[in-house]
Amino acid sequence: MASRKLLDEVDKLVAVSSSSSSHKELVGKYTGVLTQITALPQPDLTDALHHFIQSVFAGEVSLMVSRTVLTELCNILPSLEDSFSETISKFILQKVQTRVISFEDQVVQIRKHLSYLYEKQQRWKDAAQCLTLIPLETGQKQYTVEYKLETYVQIARLFLEDDDPVNAEAFINRASHLQADTTDEKLQIYYKACYARVLDYRRKFIEAAQRYHELSFKTVVNEAERLSALEKTLTCAILASAGQQRSRMLATLFKDERCSQLSTHSILEKMYLDQVIRRKDLIEFERGLMEHQKAVTSDGISASFLF
Repeated sequence: MASRKLLDEVDKLVAVSSSSSSHKELVGKYTGVLTQITALPQPDLTDALHHFIQSVFAGEVSLMVSRTVLTELCNILPSLEDSFSETISKFILQKVQTRVISFEDQVVQIRKHLSYLYEKQQRWKDAAQCLTLIPLETGQKQYTVEYKLETYVQIARLFLEDDDPVNAEAFINRASHLQADTTDEKLQIYYKACYARVLDYRRKFIEAAQRYHELSFKTVVNEAERLSALEKTLTCAILASAGQQRSRMLATLFKDERCSQLSTHSILEKMYLDQVIRRKDLIEFERGLMEHQKAVTSDGISASFLF
């Protein structure tokens, strides 16, 4: 009964929308009905929300009212149960797909929310693809450098979580064109950390080592994370192809007192002093490697260990 009464109220609002002169009053009424709807139990909640959403996009409702009411609904989505919030978000996108340009802010807000939900479920690819649909360069809205940079880095990070370094590299490269245009140091650190990971995943180990090493000195990063960056520096330096760049990096790390705290310090010392590295040391080292850092040969030893 309560849901039927609310649906009737929604229909009445649509009917008077074209004649009402007060947008503020109309929005207030829609918002009041929406608040009552969200208090309904299931399955009434689903039916009522679907009806409400369809009414918002009715031809009789002005664009100003539709946008404002849809924004109110978008703000409520995070408070709904996750699976239901996902369903409603997709329903809204379906209804708005022919009018995306008119509701760009709201659509972006929904896509960000969906990406967050997918990330919680570790659906990395879905989360990344949601963000790629935000028209950062082609939309009507002018997005700030910081917003675009953060979004591109987030997309790259999500593709890395999905073990897709190719797409991750494509989006971190887009971020690279923007990172010099911001003074937000934390955002620059976020970019540099992700860029280092992309280079690592792409097995560009000496370049990754250089990036990680730079991060290990950033005072805005806490001590534990700086030490983690240093450890990744050493790992990538060990895995890098032989050459002058690796020799210089190994020498720099050997002279860095912080490296004495690292579990891989003994390998660093033997490499720097040209001493024999025993098989058991290499096997122990391999246990700490990520999958993309392992390239196994026919004898079962990582090709990266064949110095």
